[in-house]
Amino acid sequence: PSTPPLPAWARELVTQYESHASSQFILTGNVSDLQLVPANPAAKPTDPDARPRLGTLTDYITATLLPRFDVIIHYDLGNGIRVEKGGELFAQWPTFKAAQNVPREPRLAVEFITAYLRYVANLRALGQKAVQVAVFIKAAHLIAPAVRGSTDYNLSALAMHLREWASEPLLTSHPLATFLFADNLSDLHPLITGNPRATRLVVPLPEPDELQRTLETVAAQYPLALGELAKDLSKPAGALAGTTVSAVESLLKTRQHLKLPIADTDLADLKKQIIEKDTGGLIDFMKPDRTLDDIHGMEKVKAWLTQDIKLWRDNDLAALPMGYLFCGPVGTGKTYMVECLAGSAGVPVVKLKNFRDRWVGSTESNLETIFRLLKALGRCIVFIDEADQALGKRQADSGDSGVGGRVYSMFAEEMSNTRNRGKVLWVLASSRPDLIEVDLKRPGRVDVKIPLLPPLPPAESWGLLRALGKKRGVELAKELPEALTPKIPLRLTPGAAEALAVKLYRQVRTTPGLTLEAALADCLDDYQPPVAPDIMQFQMDIAIREASDLEFVPDSL
Repeated sequence: PSTPPLPAWARELVTQYESHASSQFILTGNVSDLQLVPANPAAKPTDPDARPRLGTLTDYITATLLPRFDVIIHYDLGNGIRVEKGGELFAQWPTFKAAQNVPREPRLAVEFITAYLRYVANLRALGQKAVQVAVFIKAAHLIAPAVRGSTDYNLSALAMHLREWASEPLLTSHPLATFLFADNLSDLHPLITGNPRATRLVVPLPEPDELQRTLETVAAQYPLALGELAKDLSKPAGALAGTTVSAVESLLKTRQHLKLPIADTDLADLKKQIIEKDTGGLIDFMKPDRTLDDIHGMEKVKAWLTQDIKLWRDNDLAALPMGYLFCGPVGTGKTYMVECLAGSAGVPVVKLKNFRDRWVGSTESNLETIFRLLKALGRCIVFIDEADQALGKRQADSGDSGVGGRVYSMFAEEMSNTRNRGKVLWVLASSRPDLIEVDLKRPGRVDVKIPLLPPLPPAESWGLLRALGKKRGVELAKELPEALTPKIPLRLTPGAAEALAVKLYRQVRTTPGLTLEAALADCLDDYQPPVAPDIMQFQMDIAIREASDLEFVPDSL
């Protein structure tokens, strides 16, 4: 089979190196995943690399980009310094011959490698043949972590050495390539990430065509696991977009061992399980089992959302919003509206959770992980509840070490990325939208702001109660009984109506002989609004002011 084309990040790497613009590459993102390493055309048929295989990212770079390099050095905390290629050349270095032990501690190890790089560069300056050297630093964020405000001079010295690999004239004039791997850019020391001579590259999660090539390569090993899916591997590859090759391989191994084929109907749930596990609880998939038809009333809002869904399905993106803001008092059904929207759109809903962390830099790292996942998922809705608390503030809070400001900047950049239009639909929900930064609510980030308000006329509240009671088998009269009209609470939110419907059901089930109207009268006699009237009015006023179109506001208000 022909060799697959280089991914975009690898093409950029080649361009930067061959143009002599950069010799140091900071690779972040999906750097710990398995990669499909192409066959080596020069290998003997019996050699392992004579066929495509799964390997690490360093295996992939070595095989595809560095075949002519003479010496390849690896360093990580666990294994120390290893010379993967060119050991005989490395052994000619006098310092290595004299060394009793090769250092393992980070700063000493980096200084040791730096000394070797200067040695081969000096030899070339003296007219000897150039030795092409590549250095891989795995998990560089553990060796030179981002410790903001730190006065750890040992760590700063180590970071300076790594920085000099890309900027010291003696080294940049030599055929040298250095690679620093980190899961997220924000995990690395700022002296390294801020170096203009280093090129930052993001290794994305595999695209469906990459997953398909991987499945085709390993299919013969997992015939029982793939079952009928083996006939058309584009189907599982497309369905599992957003997952890692490592996770897919683990799934195949497990199913092969259990002799349990993966069915078409399994793919969506398996994808959710894999991603939730791989992201360590940073996101949650909401499983919508309702549509906009399940919403009582709000006809103008439902009509608008239905039109947007049709534009999305037709891939007519010019008028499709980048995001929505659902605002209104507590209990007005903001989360429920998101679930109904997603059910009608037929796309997964990703709910962000637990991305804020008390450790310095961890929150930003978590967001990098989430945003990288969203780019690979395809069409999805991203739901941010309590957006006034989650999205950060433009002005950094002195009490949070500036985390809020950095979170704000990251969300602002991602939400305004026009390349996400039609792929990622942002949905914010808040009872205090006035506390969300104005820039995050502007058109181009949040185009449509919809107030969700409790009904005022008793007849509307009765319709809501009737719909919620019906779901529990409690059939209220179509028309509001005159005797109950004075008892119906004003501004009955869906949340409060839900609680009343549950209480009514309980009354009917536990009090034999009690008429439905009498049971409801008892429930309404003891009713206490969950939100104080003055707070309810305040939150309603805010929601109405935020509305992007006054037709969303009920005529009764």
